[in-house]
Amino acid sequence: MNRQEAYKLMEEMVKSPNLRKHAMAVEAIMRSLCGFLKERLASKGVPFEPEEFDEEEWGIVGLLHDADYELVEKDPKRHTLVTEEKLRPLGVSERIINGIKAHHEGIKEGRDNFLEKAVYAADELSGLITAVALVRPDKKLSSVTVESVMKKFPEKSFAAGAKREQILACEKELDIPLAEFVKIGLEAMQGISEKLGL
Repeated sequence: MNRQEAYKLMEEMVKSPNLRKHAMAVEAIMRSLCGFLKERLASKGVPFEPEEFDEEEWGIVGLLHDADYELVEKDPKRHTLVTEEKLRPLGVSERIINGIKAHHEGIKEGRDNFLEKAVYAADELSGLITAVALVRPDKKLSSVTVESVMKKFPEKSFAAGAKREQILACEKELDIPLAEFVKIGLEAMQGISEKLGL
């Protein structure tokens, strides 16, 4: 499956414009994280399998992680499983399928690789950054800073749906300090701000 096929499937499955934008935001963050983590391991001389850091694959996981969200709204325990059912006949890799399932703790306990750990944390980060943008006077990502996101992070009543403990998996599971993780996510989203309408 390539990016074009994944995008077409996401459009078929997702009707909400906001959910489509969320998918694109997580895709952008995932692509950036892939490059960041690969570069960090290489600079430290840590051996890794090149196929573990396939940017297109990471992007597809981000793009499709919530593809069945609307379809299973009344039965959230099935979230990601409908997407899996759609992807299996297409011969999509286990890495992509497991990556999608990994962001839903109720489906897949534990995360086995960088791809799975990244989507788990990136999913919630995109929501928090979007919420910060929407309270700016111009409602634009260009006026959001790492500092403004960090300031809102501890406010539990702000963007309450963005699970902070999930975002903090960046530190525990990816060894990326929170402020640096926010910077990666914010810059990734700013890079596609027109598509996001922010």
